[in-house]
Amino acid sequence: MIEPRRHAAACLAVVSLALTLGCATNPVTGKSELMLISEAQELSIGQQQYVPMQQSEGGQYDVDPELMAYVAGVGQRLAAVGDRDLPYEFVILNNNVPNAWALPGGKIAINRGLLTELHSEAELAAVLGHEIVHAAARHSAQQMSRGILLQGVVLGTAIATSDSDYGMLAVGGAALGSQLVNARYGRDAELESDAYGMRYMSRAGYDPSGAVTLQETFVRLSEGRRQDWLSGLFASHPPSRERVEANVRTAAELPPGGQLGVDRYEAAMARTREAAPAYEAYDQGRKALAEERTADALRLANQAMKLFPDEANFYSLRGDVRFVQNDYDKAIENYDSAIRRRPDFFYYHLQRGLARREIGDVDAAVIDLENANALLPTAPAHYTLGLIEESRANRDKALGHYRVVAQSGGDYGKAAQARVVRYELPSAAERYVPFRCDAGGDGSLVVTIRNDAGIAIRDVEIAVQYGEASGARRELRHTLRGPFEPGEVAQLATGLGSYTSAAGCPVSIVTARVAD
Repeated sequence: MIEPRRHAAACLAVVSLALTLGCATNPVTGKSELMLISEAQELSIGQQQYVPMQQSEGGQYDVDPELMAYVAGVGQRLAAVGDRDLPYEFVILNNNVPNAWALPGGKIAINRGLLTELHSEAELAAVLGHEIVHAAARHSAQQMSRGILLQGVVLGTAIATSDSDYGMLAVGGAALGSQLVNARYGRDAELESDAYGMRYMSRAGYDPSGAVTLQETFVRLSEGRRQDWLSGLFASHPPSRERVEANVRTAAELPPGGQLGVDRYEAAMARTREAAPAYEAYDQGRKALAEERTADALRLANQAMKLFPDEANFYSLRGDVRFVQNDYDKAIENYDSAIRRRPDFFYYHLQRGLARREIGDVDAAVIDLENANALLPTAPAHYTLGLIEESRANRDKALGHYRVVAQSGGDYGKAAQARVVRYELPSAAERYVPFRCDAGGDGSLVVTIRNDAGIAIRDVEIAVQYGEASGARRELRHTLRGPFEPGEVAQLATGLGSYTSAAGCPVSIVTARVAD
């Protein structure tokens, strides 16, 4: 029946959980804080989400393995002097947006776009030390704990227009990591991570002034309102003059001296800085493609490939241009080139699968789409697999794919929900058409229905059970023809007898149809 949702049971469960787990000691500050996430859960979440999160943010920056090893070495040097023993990992992501993040359990990433903005190893240490504290002090777990108390929960097109769009495609459990790293940290958590991160820098032999110059740079960039920074690091780590001043005070309290490592940093960054013009052409090409300037996008992709032929993304961009031009065979050739260079990135398999389906190579498309989902489950892959299974009359498999996508929202979510409804509405109409019973002005039974299917429906068949004076039970069926738009309410005056709520609601929804 139509009635308000009741949350009493959920609230009781949340209160019970809070009383059971209660508070825990912050491993960094020693303070007692609310914590409803166990350390085992924390480690599990980080481990499970680390690879999907890397995929959703562009994949690993694997064309410069020396730089990857260098960054990981700086990270481990800091972690070794930290306050919490975790299975720390550090990766560089192939993403031009300046950003860095930490998942629970010490799983940390820094984008190529942020590394190009730094000027010393000490500044790199400031970034990584800050993220290490977020992990060590359990800041993400604290956020999830607050979410449990406040909410009762833990927690188109497939063509990418930038490397930051990949995460928008993720569905299911893979979306949790994005929610965690994109959540804005509170003022106290940011100040805490700055202060203790600087202590880690000092213990590891770095000059903590690197954290001061880093924050001064961030404040200048935030005042300039650079869009790439606003969509990256500043979205979850807002800079402020207060943070700069706090870092100055912390630096004054720490032992003087330490390494800046300017020359070491520049030596480590040499290959990546040399490749910068190629990545700039690629970024411009992605922008051109988003603006439907395909000729410009193709030219820029070719320019990037000529400057730096090792980067798989450049071939993928050229494949995307051919895809939107409906030249699927050439698109597949380009995705092949991308996969040869970086076989473990979901996007290339996804796009090749979509292109193969367009030319009718369905079996190969399924393999590609399943490989893509194994790396990062996405709405386009699941939805297309649903279409393929539907064409093969595999109803249950198709529904399984559509249901995953239907929870994701957006154009794919709406389309998937519509296909789920088409399958289920005729035999499970009550799931989508809630109802209630009332007495009309003449005292007879009036049935009110509402369309909760998310798409337009029609021919809603209603069964009404009633008793005759002889004591026999009868059933009348009525059909409301419609169509009824999503959320629309309709009423049926049955004309049956004198109705009171004490009689219950002797009604059922038999069937309904999608309004084509």
